[in-house]
Amino acid sequence: MVTGKRNKRRDLVQLALVIAIIFLLNFVSQRFFMRFDLTTEKKFTLNEKTTELLQNLDDIVYFRVYLEGDFNPDFDRLKAATREMLDEFRAHSNNNLEYEFIDPLESPNPKEQESLIAQLQDKGITPYTIQDQEKGGTSQKFVLPGAIATYKQRETSLQLYEDQLGYPPEIVLNNSIEGLEYQLSNAIRKLQIGLKPRIAFLQGHGELDSIRVADFTEALREYYEVQFYTLTGNMADIEGLKNYKALIIAQPDSAFTEPEKFILDQYLMHGGRTLWMIDKVNVSGDSLARSVMTYGLEQKLRLDDLFFKYGIRVNADLVQDFDCAPLMLPVGGQKKPFPFIFYPLAGDSVNTHPISKNIYSVRLMFGNSIDTVGSESRVKKTVLLSTSQYANSVPAPARVDLRIVSVPLTKKLFKYKYLPVAVLLEGEFASNFRYQPAFDSLKVDFRDKSVDTKMIVIADGDVAFNYLNPSTKEPFPCGFDMFSGQMFGNKTFLLNAMNYLCGDGGLLAVRSRKVDRRMLDAKRVEAEKVKWQLLNTAGPISLVVLFGVLAAWRRKKKYAS
Repeated sequence: MVTGKRNKRRDLVQLALVIAIIFLLNFVSQRFFMRFDLTTEKKFTLNEKTTELLQNLDDIVYFRVYLEGDFNPDFDRLKAATREMLDEFRAHSNNNLEYEFIDPLESPNPKEQESLIAQLQDKGITPYTIQDQEKGGTSQKFVLPGAIATYKQRETSLQLYEDQLGYPPEIVLNNSIEGLEYQLSNAIRKLQIGLKPRIAFLQGHGELDSIRVADFTEALREYYEVQFYTLTGNMADIEGLKNYKALIIAQPDSAFTEPEKFILDQYLMHGGRTLWMIDKVNVSGDSLARSVMTYGLEQKLRLDDLFFKYGIRVNADLVQDFDCAPLMLPVGGQKKPFPFIFYPLAGDSVNTHPISKNIYSVRLMFGNSIDTVGSESRVKKTVLLSTSQYANSVPAPARVDLRIVSVPLTKKLFKYKYLPVAVLLEGEFASNFRYQPAFDSLKVDFRDKSVDTKMIVIADGDVAFNYLNPSTKEPFPCGFDMFSGQMFGNKTFLLNAMNYLCGDGGLLAVRSRKVDRRMLDAKRVEAEKVKWQLLNTAGPISLVVLFGVLAAWRRKKKYAS
């Protein structure tokens, strides 16, 4: 009897202790936020800038996601990944983020369906027809993989899945899943922006026109008000350029005058940021079209002294690389791709700077090499793009012969490695006109030293170039080769460059994030589907039955003895 009371008291103490621990854990979990990501690639860990963005929300951001419905397994993955990412966002937002998933085809009324789809298309969400493999054939399903985000009576749309020319569907899907954090956080940033910063493409020296940079321009308009500014050489330009946070100078082909250089110098001294895309050596496409051989000739842009003062030199050479993009040439009435060493595929050789980290290779077309010069400690120089470890530098006048594609490529032919082709300069620059009395009499706010600012020089003028669709005259994406069908990382690199120059660094790390996706073998899945279904359904039941039989046998044996 005493033993029973003692056991009862012990049980009550244990129960009270368990209840106390549960209450304590509940109290701690409410007061302290903790989440653990045990995945190897940390796919559930948000970028620091994203976390900061969410924690600073002061009102509800509401996402209406149009990914509800009966999809194929690929889009089910996208739906599940979107829900997981939104849950992660909500966990960091101090309850300032809410969402719902909506089936745009839920209504039985076809007219209501068409009306909603039309509204979503007007807001920028692109519909897709997807193929669903089923026994007995293939069915087609309609999907609107997008969302509408609202915040403080503002609204923006985002595309969660978008075709990417040059990539197969499984890669596009993986890229879409990898890009979810960027798409969602970018939507929140856009909702929080009041007036967009103003930037400009500089004109006046034969730069790429608006049609040839149309896709890059459209991508920039997501973050900035984009204009085109013609440089006149009058001192009024100094005041005019102060209206722009950054300038883009894309492939000038004529010499800059001293007054124009002075204006650009003072723009930099007053804190302006500049993205240069320069062809130091010009290769005539018309000459190559008429003949199999031409020469790359140096262009006299008269920018050498300016660049040298700031800390770099663009060399009068053409870069060749073993790692190169293809050139389509006619063979037997058809066009076939040949590796063309004058089209280097440039990348970040150390993969550390957020501008060029984790992006696809950037295709150059007759690019030049860059040297960093000077010992000015106030200017930090970072190589953003370089060739591979198997490269050559051919000084101008450089012979360009299409027959080179018939020569077998061997690494022994290339004697240079990691030639810089894009460099970031940041810090306090000294003016190139500090000791030039010709400009002393001008009534301008002259500065002989800059405030802290930045510039990027890319030794290829074609980086931002986009082809035009010959049938529709619409621009292809920047970085897409319409002849080979390949897509390169040009647009992502350029967007990263402009975001960095304009102080939007939080976008870079998120946009360039890579998550390794472990793809299943589709053929093996189909062949072994029944086996694994049986194993996962009958297996657990069989284990329970086995344990029951063993327990009964053990009990019977125990009491039989």
